[in-house]
Amino acid sequence: MTAVAETNEPGGDATARSARLRHLIVTVYGLYARHDGGWLSVATLIRLLADLGIDESAVRSAISRLKRRGILQSRRYGGSAGYQLSAEALAILREGDARIFRRRRATLADGWVLAVFSVPESQRHRRHVLRSELTRLGFGMVAPGVWIVPAHPRDTTAETLRRLELDAYADLFHAEHLAFGDPAGKIRRWWDLDELERQYESFIQLHEPVLRDWRHAGPPGEQEAFADYVRVLTDWRRLPYLDPGLPPELLPEDWVGIRAADLFFALRSLLEELARAYVKRIIGD
Repeated sequence: MTAVAETNEPGGDATARSARLRHLIVTVYGLYARHDGGWLSVATLIRLLADLGIDESAVRSAISRLKRRGILQSRRYGGSAGYQLSAEALAILREGDARIFRRRRATLADGWVLAVFSVPESQRHRRHVLRSELTRLGFGMVAPGVWIVPAHPRDTTAETLRRLELDAYADLFHAEHLAFGDPAGKIRRWWDLDELERQYESFIQLHEPVLRDWRHAGPPGEQEAFADYVRVLTDWRRLPYLDPGLPPELLPEDWVGIRAADLFFALRSLLEELARAYVKRIIGD
């Protein structure tokens, strides 16, 4: 899935609600359409989004925006009107899977990935794109032109920069911290842990009651599992980009991100298969 900015706050302004709807639609496509060529009929999508309390006109408006942004492409299949994910969107979702569904945090023994880049002044717009993409991938800035992220085994930085044709401006290195200073004391300069903690707390406040309610009530029904799983995954998927999976030794004691991850994966375990069964039945109707 792709990580995109969105609000978790209910009753936000119209722009935030519109953005959240688009993210919900991308979540549905990422979960349930990719393995069938990335296509869903308009009728199926409208029916599924109705389970999230979204009316038809809002769904159609959001689809139009996603089409203009090159995320969805219109296509008829078997006489039915629908939309499929663009090749670019499919690539972003594939790259996102490695991060969004990654449970393991980096260790100090894994080392670091350093991105060192230089972009000519005549191509300042490419410099902005490169910095924005490194930020989206969870990098922190050590110095201008030198960015750092934990070296996870399934790191997708090289593939992403190559896909965006930014590889000509950057070099990637696998490095380790040898001397001078304590990395645990420096990460707050490289990443905004206070803001990340706030985001995690918001996620927990929103979804911990969902898990508690299901555990109290027993196994959820398929329709309810679908609605709750799409919501929790939509809210979760940007957090593993903001949090690069720093080694626990470098984080504050009882780091809230670990608790948030435990919550997400508990809900995923509870809801994923029931939600998939529901969508399969709807698509088959």
